[in-house]
Amino acid sequence: MLLHPTTRPSSTFASRALRPAIAALACAALQGLPPAALAQPQAALASPSPVAAGATPPRPAAWARALQRELERAAAGGATPFGVYVRDLNTGEAMSFHADERWYLASSVKVPVAIAVLRGVERGAFTLDTPLTLREADYVDGAGPAKRQPVGTALTVRWLLEQMIIYSDNTASDMLIGLVGQPAVNAVAQEAVPGGLERITTLADVRRHAYGQLTPEAVHLSGTDFLTLKAQRSDREVKETLARLVRVPVASLAPIGVGDAFEAYYATGLNSGRLDAYGELLAQLVEGRLLNPTHTRYLLGVMERVKTGPQRIKAGLPSGTRFAHKTGTQRARTCDSGLVTVTPTAQQPRDARVIVVACTRGELSTARSDRTLRQVGIALCQSGLLSHGKPHETPCQAVPAYPASAHQRAADALPTPAVTGRPAPGPAAVDDDLRGDEP
Repeated sequence: MLLHPTTRPSSTFASRALRPAIAALACAALQGLPPAALAQPQAALASPSPVAAGATPPRPAAWARALQRELERAAAGGATPFGVYVRDLNTGEAMSFHADERWYLASSVKVPVAIAVLRGVERGAFTLDTPLTLREADYVDGAGPAKRQPVGTALTVRWLLEQMIIYSDNTASDMLIGLVGQPAVNAVAQEAVPGGLERITTLADVRRHAYGQLTPEAVHLSGTDFLTLKAQRSDREVKETLARLVRVPVASLAPIGVGDAFEAYYATGLNSGRLDAYGELLAQLVEGRLLNPTHTRYLLGVMERVKTGPQRIKAGLPSGTRFAHKTGTQRARTCDSGLVTVTPTAQQPRDARVIVVACTRGELSTARSDRTLRQVGIALCQSGLLSHGKPHETPCQAVPAYPASAHQRAADALPTPAVTGRPAPGPAAVDDDLRGDEP
């Protein structure tokens, strides 16, 4: 599963000269072309340059071999099914553990949303201080304080963007998607990684598509309906409430559970992508190829303030490590991805800059999925990549045992910050998208 160690993964994507045309195709697809049209840009992908016949391929870097061993050990030890992509930005060396498969990204897609918004600021279409008025239709369940603001409240673009990234606020996300438009968000992804990410939708449409597996009438669900459905605690209650909200008999709903409905939704590919492609998008962000220097620094700074997923990759990284990241959480799906930076010291004069992307699937317990992602952080620490090939010079964390309910208890304690101010400090553990024990 290792990538060619001397090939920069960015070379596997289409040249920038081709990207405007590809983005145009993506936007056209969003206007109503069949789903197959979205797959066309994949032809622009290329595999790493093949090794000449009879030649010995370069040996993977020592850190990549060590990381591969640790990830294989975690997988064999019963960890939640997971995939990982890691790239050393200083050398271009990368490794992949199931990263070429399609994974559901959940709220990880909010990074392309943020990029699309900041591009709008750069064009002068609006500013970070432009106010948007909260409408009843904007409400989406999940973490964050925006859904607790009254209809008619003026919320600035800056406040919404920071709530979307730091607390993974779904209402804030959908308000920003409404500001720039879904085609602009998908154009960001298709320009950076043609064919690497599937179509990105609003978070409200995530729910409509998932509940749509139970009844086509779910397309009519409103923002307040999502809040009502979230309050239900069992499959029976969810289905009875769904039937009442869309005014159909319960017996007319598909004879499947809510979990099966979400699995059927995941199979559509919406809001999914390859982990190596998402890693490439993050690398382009870090390298200043998607935004100007000011907004690149701003977005990465906001990502360093993320409060969600504290028991994921970050918990396994060495003390003092900076992690600008974004999490994603939905029923039986979790992700954590971002830029790991180790500040230079007298012993390590060169900083380490590493992209890591990891997702899990198939586990309803967010705590157990978090534990697997923490193991990814620990394996990265133990590989030596963050300490320039000297794995024993950096103290690495151990995988702890902790109760599965701790994550959910902390998620319920999120305070509401002032509308016009910075996000208030939240609890250490906050789920985004939907809580791990809910549809």
